[in-house]
Amino acid sequence: MSFWDGLWRGRSMDFDSGGAATHSIELTKRNPTVSLSKQGAATGNLRVNLSWQMRTSDFMGKDRRSRGLLRHPLKMFQPDVVQAHTQGVVNVDLDIGCLYELMDGAKGVVQPLGGFFGDLNAPPYVKLSGDDRFGSPSGETIYVNLDHRENIKRLLVFAYIYDQTPAFDRTQAKVTLYPSNGPRIEIDLDERQPQARSCAVVSIENVKGELVVRREVKFVYGFQAELDRLYGWGLQWGRGYKTKVG
Repeated sequence: MSFWDGLWRGRSMDFDSGGAATHSIELTKRNPTVSLSKQGAATGNLRVNLSWQMRTSDFMGKDRRSRGLLRHPLKMFQPDVVQAHTQGVVNVDLDIGCLYELMDGAKGVVQPLGGFFGDLNAPPYVKLSGDDRFGSPSGETIYVNLDHRENIKRLLVFAYIYDQTPAFDRTQAKVTLYPSNGPRIEIDLDERQPQARSCAVVSIENVKGELVVRREVKFVYGFQAELDRLYGWGLQWGRGYKTKVG
């Protein structure tokens, strides 16, 4: 039997899975928490990255995709993914932010909007690397200085779509935590919430000296103020704008 016979008859093919070699922990509804302290990863700088992509199949339609495969069967092995900044597909500016509360009661936010980029070596010990407006492969990154973990009470990492069409269900967004030691921690924003503009993704809480990471993935139809009310931060919010890209 030829390779194509097996392919078109729907025969399954065996491939090696990543398994432990991927060095990652995926937080899910069934397994939502992990302890950084118990993994020996509660020191150094914790890198929190937001990345996203768009799938052309969301716009092509399945029928058009199927006809293309019949004419060019080898295309089934080509990933049909384009970056989020591709013009004519969708205009999405997905941002990462972090609400923080310190042990001394200080509260605030680190986010691109308003230029609240934070500080890594002074309170709040959280810093945003920059504002990616075009969905580059590197995405956006927040750093948390866990060497000052005794000063941090809780953090809430969130993502929001700035001033554009809600498209969380098409962005294939993912937040990945890279501790200084041990496996990375991944949270997929894979729930279909087409009208949502913001999402509380993951929380990091100091529980009696233990740093616990919890998957949240709670979508809301508003922005930061709605996330604030949901988690009881108690900050005052106003409408903010970004400067235009030249």
